[in-house]
Amino acid sequence: MASFRRNLIASILFTLLGGPGLLLVILPWSFTHFRIVPGPNEVIGWLLIGLGVIPLLESISRFVVVGRGSLVPTVPTENLVVSGLYRFVRNPMYVGVGMGLAGEALLFWSTSIVIELAVSVAIMDIFVRFYEEPKLTRTYGESYRRYRRNVRRWVPRLTPWRG
Repeated sequence: MASFRRNLIASILFTLLGGPGLLLVILPWSFTHFRIVPGPNEVIGWLLIGLGVIPLLESISRFVVVGRGSLVPTVPTENLVVSGLYRFVRNPMYVGVGMGLAGEALLFWSTSIVIELAVSVAIMDIFVRFYEEPKLTRTYGESYRRYRRNVRRWVPRLTPWRG
């Protein structure tokens, strides 16, 4: 129970104060002070933000409960997580962050957030390709290779993978 609590707290703190918090709260606040630009962009912006938060919350619970670890790279999961949203896309949390940023760009009508989104997507892609995927391959071997062959990195499947 202590490790469950530690992993949950680490994941929540990482989400709030680490990558997702920096990308979705701190930087957008510094660019826009969260001043909403009224118009039809508001509805789509809020929808994308709401849809983007779902994978973050789902990933926290899935990494702690199923993976028996956390979102923090230094406290990785003990088990390969290939359930939930991970049955549709290999990186739902990163996809969620991208959706959230796209929503904020619309909601605040911000060119700075569009640039942040482009830079963030490029950095996430480099991180996934050159660090995360090789590490997961070394850690989980054939299980991860099979998962990788069946679930795309960024574009979700239409049906869940049943590996």
